[in-house]
Amino acid sequence: MDIKDDFSKQAIDAAIKIGAIAILLIWCFSILRPFLMLVIWGGIIATALYPLVISLHNKTGWSESKTSWLLTLVGVLLLLFPLIALSTGIYTNASDVVTGIQDGSFVIPRPPEGMRDWPVVGDKLYAFINLASTNLEALFAKYGDQIRDLMGTIAGVVGSIGGGFVQFIVSTIIAGVFMSNAQKCELAFVRIAERLAGEHGKDLVSLSKSTVRSVVLGVIGVAVIQSILSGIGMAFVGVPALGIWMLAVLLIAIMQLPPVIALLPVIIYVFSTSSSTVAVIFLVWCLLVSGSDGVLKPMLLSRGSDIPMLVLLLGALGGMAMSGLVGLFVGAVILGLTYQLFTVWLGMNEGADAQEEDHKAG
Repeated sequence: MDIKDDFSKQAIDAAIKIGAIAILLIWCFSILRPFLMLVIWGGIIATALYPLVISLHNKTGWSESKTSWLLTLVGVLLLLFPLIALSTGIYTNASDVVTGIQDGSFVIPRPPEGMRDWPVVGDKLYAFINLASTNLEALFAKYGDQIRDLMGTIAGVVGSIGGGFVQFIVSTIIAGVFMSNAQKCELAFVRIAERLAGEHGKDLVSLSKSTVRSVVLGVIGVAVIQSILSGIGMAFVGVPALGIWMLAVLLIAIMQLPPVIALLPVIIYVFSTSSSTVAVIFLVWCLLVSGSDGVLKPMLLSRGSDIPMLVLLLGALGGMAMSGLVGLFVGAVILGLTYQLFTVWLGMNEGADAQEEDHKAG
């Protein structure tokens, strides 16, 4: 009877402790949940940039903390410039359009005749732009509801992009905090990993760092390069809404799909508005940009290169559906890292089982 009472007390005591820990963890998660994605992305940025911090530290002799905050300041400024340009451009252009409509000076140019030859949407798009260029009042009377819906969608996309830039800035500042305390952060992760995986904990932390850096450079880095190269080509031929198309190329490339998918409407536009020579040169440039990952990825990818494309695609799509623009980047990295760790863990278990069988046979 005493044994049963003692067991019951221990069970109740363990249940209370587990319940208290669970409540604290759930509570902490609820508090940090709004910032969780930003903190994770900040950690990913810090992991990817820390080798650069070490390199600058060795060359300049500055402390790692000063070097980290210098990189953080540069990153924040690089993100602030397009955010300010986007905000200023939207305000200025919107004001000019409203003023032009009010005083009658706003004129939409007539569409080129070649637009009629565009597949599927050519005739309808030509009729719409032609009506807009000749009679704005009739356009608003005929397509008022559709225009309002379209403007609402565009405003939502622009707001999402602006919010994404703000999130990137906050994550960059968080990355600066992580990089300036890199040794303490790594020690904490090693201790946690050793509690979870025993003697393999340190190796798993090293694998995680190399995988994150590999995915950031080999997936996100290549996508950024392809987006910039495509932007150079589009600027050369005078494609409107350049930033939107560059963003589309970036998203498609992160999903591990050919960037030419995003560039296809632009190619059709250039062929209908430019000379054949310019259009062909632009087409060749787009194909070169789309195929450049075959050269760039072997240069930038090291460990983690065996992560299947489907894993990165699902990570990017799922992350974007969950958390918007930042989730697109975080999802690809986290799912790729999880796949790599799971694969290594299975290999560890298989190795342990093989050693156990050899021991029994001996």
